[in-house]
Amino acid sequence: MTDGKDKPSLAPFEHPDVWVFDLDNTLYPAGHELFQQIDLNMKTFISDLLEVDRDEAHRIQKDYFHTHGTTLRGLMNAHGIEPGPYLDFVHDIDLSDLPASPKMNEALGALDGRKIIFTNASLEYAERVLDQLRIRHHFEDVFDIVAADYLPKPNISPYKKLIGQYQIDPTRAAMFEDMSVNLAPARELGMTTVWVPRDPEAARADGPDDHVDHVVDDLAHWLHALSQPAA
Repeated sequence: MTDGKDKPSLAPFEHPDVWVFDLDNTLYPAGHELFQQIDLNMKTFISDLLEVDRDEAHRIQKDYFHTHGTTLRGLMNAHGIEPGPYLDFVHDIDLSDLPASPKMNEALGALDGRKIIFTNASLEYAERVLDQLRIRHHFEDVFDIVAADYLPKPNISPYKKLIGQYQIDPTRAAMFEDMSVNLAPARELGMTTVWVPRDPEAARADGPDDHVDHVVDDLAHWLHALSQPAA
C-alpha cells in the first residue's frame, strides 16, 4: 500500500485502460460542504413525507443509510416512494461556492485511457458538479444511481453492471473512492483500488483494509505525478 508521497505506482500495472472515479468528496475536497446541503434536503423530504419532526427525520435518515446503503433505498423499501422526485429534491442545491479545479483538470488531461464517473448520486447532479469543476469533458460517461437500478455502492451488483455496460477488464482498471468500504467490491472483481480519505472521521471508522491498494491525500497531485515519466 502506498501513501502517495513518493513517485506513485499503480502496481501490478502502470497504465490502466479505464479510470473509475467516485464523485463527491473524491474529485473535490469535502470542505465545500455540498453534502451538508443534501443532508438538510433529505431531512426536509423525510419530515414532509412522513409528517415527523426534524429530529425524527434525522434518525430515520441515518437508520436507512446504515441499513439500506442509501436513504433513498430505505425510503423505497420501507415506503415505496418513487425515486425521481426524491433525487430531484435532495440534489437541488447551490454549487456556486464550489470552485473550478485547474489542478484536477490538468491531472485528468494527462491520463491516458477512458474515464468514467461511478456515483450513488443522480446523473443531473453529477453533470452539474462536473461542469462546476470544469472537468466534465474528461469523462466518457456517468454511471449514476439510476443506471445502478437504485442499488447503491457497496452492493456488488452495480459494479458488475458497470463492468459489463462499458466492457471493462477489471484487471486493467483503477477505482478511486473517498469511502474505503466502497472499494471492497472493486477489489474483489480485480480492480486496483485507491482510497482518498477526505473526511478524517470517516477515515478512522472506515479503513483502510486489505481491499485498499493505495491511500492518497492529494488526488490531483498524485494523478499528475503518476503521468510523469520516471526519473
